[in-house]
Amino acid sequence: MHPAKLPADNWALFLDTSLTFAPEFAAFRNYLSASPPPGTLLQRQELEAAWLVAHGVEPSLARAAAARTAAVFAMDDGDAAPNPASPPWRVPMAAEISPGPLRLAELFGLDAGAAERLHEVWGLLGTADALMETGGDIRLARDPKTALNGYGCSHRPRPWAITFASSTASSSSARGYIAADKARLAVTAALLRGKPSAQAVGTCIAAVRRGIARGFGLRPGEEIVLAASGTDTELLALALTHLAGTDKPIQNILIAPEETGRGVPMAARGLHFAVDTALGHDVTCEAPIEGFRPDTALTNIAVRDASGAVRAAGVIEAEIEAALAGALAAGRRVVLHGLDLSKTGLLAPSPAFFTRLRGLYGEAFDIVLDACQTRLSPASVRGYLDLGATVLVTGSKFFTGPPFAGAALLPASVAARLRTGALPAGLAAYFNRSEFPANASAARVLPTGGNYGLALRWHAALGEMRALLRVPPARRAQILRGFAAAVERGISATPGLTLLPAPQLWRMPTDEDWERLPTIFTFSVCAPHAPDRCLTPAEARQVYIWLNTDLSPWLPEWHQIAERICHIGQPVPLAQPQGQGQMGALRVSAGARLISGEPSHRGLGPRARLAREFADVGVVFAKIGLILENWTLLSEADPSPRYRPRRVPSSSNFYNLIGSISD
Repeated sequence: MHPAKLPADNWALFLDTSLTFAPEFAAFRNYLSASPPPGTLLQRQELEAAWLVAHGVEPSLARAAAARTAAVFAMDDGDAAPNPASPPWRVPMAAEISPGPLRLAELFGLDAGAAERLHEVWGLLGTADALMETGGDIRLARDPKTALNGYGCSHRPRPWAITFASSTASSSSARGYIAADKARLAVTAALLRGKPSAQAVGTCIAAVRRGIARGFGLRPGEEIVLAASGTDTELLALALTHLAGTDKPIQNILIAPEETGRGVPMAARGLHFAVDTALGHDVTCEAPIEGFRPDTALTNIAVRDASGAVRAAGVIEAEIEAALAGALAAGRRVVLHGLDLSKTGLLAPSPAFFTRLRGLYGEAFDIVLDACQTRLSPASVRGYLDLGATVLVTGSKFFTGPPFAGAALLPASVAARLRTGALPAGLAAYFNRSEFPANASAARVLPTGGNYGLALRWHAALGEMRALLRVPPARRAQILRGFAAAVERGISATPGLTLLPAPQLWRMPTDEDWERLPTIFTFSVCAPHAPDRCLTPAEARQVYIWLNTDLSPWLPEWHQIAERICHIGQPVPLAQPQGQGQMGALRVSAGARLISGEPSHRGLGPRARLAREFADVGVVFAKIGLILENWTLLSEADPSPRYRPRRVPSSSNFYNLIGSISD
């Protein structure tokens, strides 16, 4: 079949050999070789050009735009040094800055108009993975040494990695990458046909908004604002309170900020929370953002006591109510946060508590529900929206989409605020108009256009969301129970590890069984070189990094385990059990792909696939044990991760090491 006639999913698979998987990883052997196969660069160009021509793009312009994508892919794939057989456009088309209309016309025989168009949209052309790295802060940037971002993952699929990192961030799967690439192709074709860039990207963003609304079952009058991260949504929530029609100073009551994100307390006060913003503005961390009230006060409610134990729900709720009543009595407008869930899987306070407060105090306070882990059903989201809560979600945690994909779901009462007044002017460093609903007149202070990288990341996340929602709730619960059992076995079999207790999850009577089950498992690690304490946060981070690293050069006798790449959640600072400062607690988490099926396992039947996943849980803990046993050696070597492993292991031999897998 001609590539231009292939369905988009199949075309993307055919186009990118890195997306062709097999259960035993055999398909990766050629892809992982040191030198790409001859003709790969031109083949990629030809395939994408054919697709663009089939979708209405003039042939010479299609070839030029496709050359840009092919050159970026080759550069990002480690093929930085062109050989004598490379086409003359190989280097200039991979550059971050356009070579200019005259040079583009010379390279591809373009007329002046086509060359100028290509030059104008240069920044919106390239591979899906390269574009998904834009529109976020410095943590999205790839380390040139590792080809991984600040979260230790990649926007390009990394299926050889065992991934239980959804509490922090995950590499894209083939499913997510294809969804993003389909959106990229549609935007590219529209741009090359002459559609203004703001409209082309705006159409892409509108499709994201529709997908989120369908996934969560939003009703007329309820709206969605996209944001680059969960912390950006916190800043948005504060801005929405500025639009509440009152001149009262604001009191922001946060729940367990130490278990959400380090930038959240700053965003909750209207302060810059990093040194750069999603739109590329350099800012001063903790400096005030223009337009936000400087008198906003913060109250932090802890969910753990000084020993690290989880506080009783009644104690937490009594402290929240006292803070709320005191702030209202002092004449302040209150933003009361809820947490569903924290980094370690905690929920506070309950929806029933919010309902009682609404009955007592009415609309005198705003509710902001931090559901950025998004480990809850659409029915539970509906329950929060019906309470008048702004619900903060991401596509980049449980849904396992790429990092930096946030959104705020607005109840109708809050959405109506966007049609009056004006947002704080400083939000222009974080948001564009297209991230807001079309009727949001308050967003007129923001720059035109939209965050294209954010839109593509959300398209990837929506691909994962749709796959999850196709799985019946009873099946989800069955899989999560199996995962919990595998984690508990792995922890109990590894000396020095202790599973930290967490209260039973319960929101409301309409909860689905699966969302009451734990999906984040937090555990402490005894320090092998200091057995009277647990690993500190810095030491736990070393374990986190070494898990994500091929350690076989340093541990050759254990290469079947050492070479496996294992990506888990970043460590969370908690109190040491004996009050000796802080420890770093590690996390293993179930993500949506565990339930819907990791695409690289698609050659396996359902039972065999789950057996593979649960065996992979054992691999993670076996490698942790290996790291602890060789702590001194690894500390001296200090190995670091990279995108590719040194070799693809024989998974059948490896799994024989850790136990038989029955179908």
